[in-house]
Amino acid sequence: MTLQARPLRLSTTDADFESRFQQRLHWSADADAQIEQRVAEILQAVQQEGDAAVLRLSRQLDGVQAESMAQLELTQAELAAAFESLPSQQRQALQQAAARIRRYHEAQKQAAGQSWSYRDEDGSLLGQKVTPLDRVGIYVPGGKAAYPSSVLMNAIPAHVAGVAEILMVVPTPRGEKNPLVLAAAYVAGVTRAFTIGGAQAVAALAYGTASIPKVDKITGPGNAYVASAKKHVFGQVGIDMIAGPSEILVLADGSTPPDWVAMDLFSQAEHDELAQSILLCPDAAYLDAVQREIDRLLPGMPRAEIIAKSLGGRGALILTRDMEEACAISNRIAPEHLEVSSREPQQWEPLLRHAGAIFLGAYTSESLGDYCAGPNHVLPTSGTARFSSPLGVMDFQKRSSLIEVSEQGAQTLGRIASVLAHGEGLQAHARAAEMRLKDA
Repeated sequence: MTLQARPLRLSTTDADFESRFQQRLHWSADADAQIEQRVAEILQAVQQEGDAAVLRLSRQLDGVQAESMAQLELTQAELAAAFESLPSQQRQALQQAAARIRRYHEAQKQAAGQSWSYRDEDGSLLGQKVTPLDRVGIYVPGGKAAYPSSVLMNAIPAHVAGVAEILMVVPTPRGEKNPLVLAAAYVAGVTRAFTIGGAQAVAALAYGTASIPKVDKITGPGNAYVASAKKHVFGQVGIDMIAGPSEILVLADGSTPPDWVAMDLFSQAEHDELAQSILLCPDAAYLDAVQREIDRLLPGMPRAEIIAKSLGGRGALILTRDMEEACAISNRIAPEHLEVSSREPQQWEPLLRHAGAIFLGAYTSESLGDYCAGPNHVLPTSGTARFSSPLGVMDFQKRSSLIEVSEQGAQTLGRIASVLAHGEGLQAHARAAEMRLKDA
């Protein structure tokens, strides 16, 4: 039987377009009840037992046989050795990607991540002090699923922000250590690394153990157990986001080779069956051409079965009236990755308001952003790009307000505060301000 990938075909002129479109977009972020219960048990065990629970769970869940936490910590020498063991082409690719990612986040820091202050007319100083977090934890998928790019994208902006300690946790099922992931940690400046994963790794970072210090924030992707654990510990520590399945939306005017666009749709569909790949185009013949390329290219893909299920279950090829309507639909979707595959992408970019990352022009494949373009690939999913942003330097910093009121300023501000505090029935607040008035 020939494997087929048949994205849903829609047209905005269809009478039932709205209902079928909404049904295709629907995805529930609710975690399975059994996962939630198991995660709660794991978190409680690590919080109460610390290292002992981490060791026991690593044996049970990851098949890692270790008698002490020292056996699960990767030394800097081991990270360096992993880097040196790579073929020169991989070493160079890691270093070149890291340099571009660092350059982008250095520019981001200069633009927005700075302290500032000013003095008003009475000599009072008002401002903002920006300081880095002390310690962060990054979660990196490991084992056969190797994501060195996730190491670079999480650790480098933290390093640029000035975070003193960057802890990495990476599962190594049955002891399988991926040298690319370890080498990326070396290149990115990870401070300490532990070969643990799952909800127990999140718990160890959030609560701290005898061997793993408590962090201020946890970032990085993981499976349903990791996502659930991050949700549970939020408040104890900060988190980057609760990520849903990967998404790509392509806006095409029909000028890009259809096989390029078909492969771009594959690039997200191959992540998992729940990933979503959507093409919006006002040219019906072009949609037909892309479908033909999907059919032609699919059999040669190593992850063909996953791609087929993803495109068949959540993919769509949508005929629009024009590119303006395509942009409006894109804003409704607020996709994680948005490709504007047209001759003049700058014509449409001003109309696009909601997306995690916008890739302009036919030569800007989403995969370049995943690995080495420079901007961060940790992006909001499931429509959350309407109110949230890519991971960046600011996620590893926090702001403190600076207030220094002069004697003269206290005379003006004290009277204002007194009136408002009495109005709220908070007399101590009012008296504290009044005591500093010259005619108190």
